[in-house]
Amino acid sequence: MDDHQLLRYSRHILLPQIDIAGQEKLNQSHVLIIGAGGLGSPAALYLAASGVGNLTICDGDQVDLTNLQRQIMHDSSAIGMEKTLSAKQSLLRVNPEIHITAIQARVDAEKLSQLIPQADAVIDASDNFGTRHHVNQACVTYKKPLISGAAVQFSGQVSVFDLRHGDSPCYHCLFPVDGDQEDMPCAIMGVFSPVVGIIGSMQAAETLKILLGIGESLNGRLLVLDGLTMNWRSVRLSKDPACPVCHS
Repeated sequence: MDDHQLLRYSRHILLPQIDIAGQEKLNQSHVLIIGAGGLGSPAALYLAASGVGNLTICDGDQVDLTNLQRQIMHDSSAIGMEKTLSAKQSLLRVNPEIHITAIQARVDAEKLSQLIPQADAVIDASDNFGTRHHVNQACVTYKKPLISGAAVQFSGQVSVFDLRHGDSPCYHCLFPVDGDQEDMPCAIMGVFSPVVGIIGSMQAAETLKILLGIGESLNGRLLVLDGLTMNWRSVRLSKDPACPVCHS
């Protein structure tokens, strides 16, 4: 790193768990972010500010006025713009020294099979179970850590499925395809804007810890937030021995 970078990242470098070696590792890392909305916004902004050198952001939507209440990568001037283009512009304003790949598309299984092998970690900030299951399947196949978040109304949840480890549960273990869960989009249910900020920021924190190899991740744990009381509940997760996705 040059003197400018040493100054930019000095508050990270002061942390003995990170130091110069850790910051250089972040600068060389690649994170794939699925979704540039409420969760993807804070996650991407913190990763960009932290100096993660390569970010790939996928989203198929355009910026809408209703997004601005919570999707903090976008502002009023971006209404009608492709979300990934708006995101790229915002992130480069935060940190012009990183590389951002914007993919304006809803990723399917085939596209994920091209993108996920290149990433060191994957953030699922999508808003539908179909995409989440496609992302999970690809992360299992290519043994990539998956940092998963969700939020609706006043509730949020975050977990890590570190699929580099054979004993880790996967997303399907928690939410099987044939389960009784259903999509509850914000357009129907509403969402309290700070909740997505809290969960997205936690996804960024978990991602940075995984890239750096520090601390204890949320692998095998699900944190559930009640935003009305600010109470957190921690649920232990176990690998489903009959899971058709990650059982080997």
